[in-house]
Amino acid sequence: MVRMETPVCDFGWPAPDFSLPGVDGKTYTLKDVAGPNGLLVMFICNHCPYVKAVIRRIVRDVNDLKALGVGAIAIMSNDPAEYPEDSFENMKRVAAELVFPMPYVLDESQAVAKAYGAVCTPDFFGFNGRLELQYRGRLDESRKETAPEGVRRDLFEAMKRVAETGLGPREQIPSMGCSIKWRGEA
Repeated sequence: MVRMETPVCDFGWPAPDFSLPGVDGKTYTLKDVAGPNGLLVMFICNHCPYVKAVIRRIVRDVNDLKALGVGAIAIMSNDPAEYPEDSFENMKRVAAELVFPMPYVLDESQAVAKAYGAVCTPDFFGFNGRLELQYRGRLDESRKETAPEGVRRDLFEAMKRVAETGLGPREQIPSMGCSIKWRGEA
């Protein structure tokens, strides 16, 4: 497991389109998941301890952001041949167990992760209603362990601001997590 941090937000960068299969049997594109006030694209997986520490908070925040007109999608780009816990069947199980309020999709070719420049799980990309990047930071101060209740909800507060103003905060703390497991890398 290699720990990585996300790069600084490239404000205004346009969201790349995609067409990916979801655990619910549907195929999702950028247009399908974008909300009128924004979109949260997140790269997650099942096996990463950083994701496991925040996955329930991700579900909470996505539910809260829906009410603000912000859509969301969770993309799994790891190589499941090397990490069986990230298999499509396990993705289905996790999404059902946690009642995911967003599509959970498989980026089997890893082309979408590369197009977004995703580096770790979790990696969050917060776009405004014009699908311009406004947030590339952390969910909260959790690391491999869940932070205490009541900590600042960095992602939620940033995306609330994006939904209301179209602009993200200038000060952002990078997300941290396990590196994306690229095909052909051990």
